[in-house]
Amino acid sequence: MPTNAYLGKAESDVGVIGPIEGFSPQIGILVSMLAFTRWQVVNCVKAMTVRDLDFLIDDGANTIGASLFHLAATETYYQLNTFDGMEWGNWPVDIKQKWEVAFGLGDPARKVIKGNSVDYYLTMLNTAREKTLIEFRKRDDQWLATTEKGLGRWNNHAKWFHVAEHESNHNGQFKFLRSRIQG
Repeated sequence: MPTNAYLGKAESDVGVIGPIEGFSPQIGILVSMLAFTRWQVVNCVKAMTVRDLDFLIDDGANTIGASLFHLAATETYYQLNTFDGMEWGNWPVDIKQKWEVAFGLGDPARKVIKGNSVDYYLTMLNTAREKTLIEFRKRDDQWLATTEKGLGRWNNHAKWFHVAEHESNHNGQFKFLRSRIQG
C-alpha cells in the first residue's frame, strides 16, 4: 500500500484537527479534516482483495472499487473548479474521458471499473490528494473564503469541506458493503 496514504499529516497526528505548518490557518484545519476522512477510508479498505473491491450487493449498486475511483474523480473535478477556475462540468475532453464514468458511477462504472487492486485505487486517491496539497500551499484563507455565484452560493471552503464529507459518506457505504461480503 502507498506509504503516504493520509497525505498532509502523520498517522499518529490524524486525530488532531487544527492548523498545519505550511498552510494558512483555515486551510490547515481543512487539510487536517481531509486527512482524517482519508485515514478512515484507508483503514476500511486497505485489506480488501480485488474480489471484495468488485463486490456488488445488487444489480443497481456500485462497487467499493468504483466508489474509490469516484472519490478521486470528485477531488479532481473540485481541483479544476477551484484551483483552475473552470466552470463546473466544462472539463476538457481528455479529463472527461479519464474521470466521467467514475464520477457518474452506475451501470457504466459497473461495466468497466473492476479487476483493480486496493493499491491501484489508493495510488489514484493519493495522486489527487498530492495535487490538492500542493495547490493549497499556494493559497491563503482569503482564497478559501472566496464565493462563486452559480448554482447557489458556494465558497471554496464549502467546496472542499464537501470533498471531505463526501469521502466520509462513501466510507459509511464501504463499511456497510464490507459487512455484507461473503467469506
